Amino acid sequence: MFPSTLETSTEAKVALDRACSHLLALQDDAGWWRGELQTNVTMDAEDILLREFLGIRRADESARSAAWIRSQQRADGTWSNFHGGPGDLSTTIEAYWSLRLVGDPPEAEHMRVAAEFIRGAGGLEGARVFTHVWLALFGLWSWEEVPALPPEVVLLPSWVPLNIYDFACWARQTIVALTLVKAHRPTHALAFDLDELRAVGGDQAGAARGHGAASPSRRSVWLGRLDRVLRTYERRPIGILRRLALASAERWIVARQEADGSWGGIQPPWVYSLMALHLCGYRLDHPVMQRGLEGLEGFMVEDHDDSRGVGAPAGPSRRLEACQSPVWDTALAMVALGDAGFTGQHPAMMRGADWLLSQEITTRGDWSVARPELAPGGWAFEFANENYPDVDDTVEVVLALSRLDSGARTRITGAASANGAEPAPAAASAPLGERIDEAIARAVRWVEGMQCSDGGWAAFDVENTRALVRELPFLDFGEVIDEPSADVTAHVVEMFAALGLGATPAAQAGVRWLIERQEADGSWFGRWGINHVYGTGAVVPALLAAGMDRRHECIRRAVRWLAEHQNDDGGWGEDPRSYDDPGWVGRGSSTPSQTAWALLALHAAQADTAAPRGPAAPEHDAPGDPDAPQALARGVDWLLLNQRADGTWDEPQYTGTGFPSDYYINYHLYRLSFPIMALGRCS
Repeated sequence: MFPSTLETSTEAKVALDRACSHLLALQDDAGWWRGELQTNVTMDAEDILLREFLGIRRADESARSAAWIRSQQRADGTWSNFHGGPGDLSTTIEAYWSLRLVGDPPEAEHMRVAAEFIRGAGGLEGARVFTHVWLALFGLWSWEEVPALPPEVVLLPSWVPLNIYDFACWARQTIVALTLVKAHRPTHALAFDLDELRAVGGDQAGAARGHGAASPSRRSVWLGRLDRVLRTYERRPIGILRRLALASAERWIVARQEADGSWGGIQPPWVYSLMALHLCGYRLDHPVMQRGLEGLEGFMVEDHDDSRGVGAPAGPSRRLEACQSPVWDTALAMVALGDAGFTGQHPAMMRGADWLLSQEITTRGDWSVARPELAPGGWAFEFANENYPDVDDTVEVVLALSRLDSGARTRITGAASANGAEPAPAAASAPLGERIDEAIARAVRWVEGMQCSDGGWAAFDVENTRALVRELPFLDFGEVIDEPSADVTAHVVEMFAALGLGATPAAQAGVRWLIERQEADGSWFGRWGINHVYGTGAVVPALLAAGMDRRHECIRRAVRWLAEHQNDDGGWGEDPRSYDDPGWVGRGSSTPSQTAWALLALHAAQADTAAPRGPAAPEHDAPGDPDAPQALARGVDWLLLNQRADGTWDEPQYTGTGFPSDYYINYHLYRLSFPIMALGRCS
């Protein structure tokens, strides 16, 4: 412990005990943890629209969803994509439209102010393409005005540009389903139109989407021309080629339905796959459709009188999770408890480890298209996502499993998974320690095999870097490729270091990748968390764990950046707008998770380490900014002062990232797991 934190050590330990007690109480009997994953109301609006399209919308369910949607409307009449953010045009259109569908009259005040914003911000004309697709499904937008997306794309081999494997896994699943939807061009007529949402003063689409000010690149001009050619083809496709493409896309979709009925465990491909298969003739009582619709209910959060404190209304309401994160949450919870001093022999740790082992994915998924010789061995984010394990979850699971000491590893054997599926007999009969060792060995081989040629790691795919797909006219919302990122690469390097493999060629290539991508201001960009605080909070501990001298200029610059971006109240925060506006980088209201990320980096940079093994460093006694010890102490104080009586923290802010600039996540366990890590390491 550092002298700067000694004076609050007792209080910190009390706070840590309270937080750990709260976290332990949240563990399911099967061994997993899962916090709610909160996004925005497009999930709920599109659920209402999906059910209307399929003819299964029920008034009672719609009323509860509508209650949630109304409760999230801001004072200015808009709906935002994150807490405290600006109104979003497409989100507001979809929310307004769903409320009209359940009976809210356009003359009502909350509807009137929403419509006024929509018209002024560009109207229906200015919405993103995916909103135009939804409008076209109900005859409120012309299919002719939706950019081309022919199903023939599924026939392209993986070496041809713009094939489906050029897209990230989340985009790939969505695009294949949408090719079928667009090929059928359905129209489900409604009893009303949305003419009150047409733009004021004509077409403002370019400005509304933020594309009007930028000059189009040569590639985007070329792709625009290609889009016009493909739209012509879509009107008169080659019959035999179209039939082959439709059948291939249908088989591709059915083959990738997960055990829980989802596609990829996430809302967009799930919704579009259900519609696509329905248009292909699948009845609602078909097993694939039944599993899909029943699975959606498992992602519904039924609330009453805001029982979870998220701003829900009085009375009954319900909201749809875009995804669920039990593997991620369980791994983070175990790492946090380990940092707080819980040994691997603690029952909660052993139950968590046993459940994680039952979730290992040992089958090949889409990742094997790029790595056909690589043996499987990873974990996904969700309860069921066999096709898409990811590097980030895998390394965090390894870090969690590695916390179990040798004594704990031999005390128990496997149990059934949380979903009732028994682990493979061979795995269940082996001692826990043997299962852990073998699973870690498989994971290390798989993660190393997923390293990109430049030395970095992406989340789900490898060498998925063809930026050309970002400029396709159809794709104007969200990231569509899976490039290596600083946060994922850092977590991998940290895993290698924890296993004593920090000096291996793969780990050192990752270290070099991270050094080369440090921002000019000393921070790192955060792909899957907001934003530079997340990236920097991940990279600094990883580099130091891999042997970098804490006096290295790279570390000193990062520490200085963190100290300079500490808020006056002692915490750290960063607004999602930092992805678009440099003025927001490192700036925002203090949050528990972001404060913890900064503390993890500062603590690592000040901890006494063994003799340095990394690159040579200048001769300085201090690891960075001389105010860093004070910054660390003030950050700990912020966590202590803002802890709730029940041991957790309030965090309405969204600190997780789905798509930079477009889609953000509030992980409800971040506010607990990360502060426990920080307090455990700093006290």
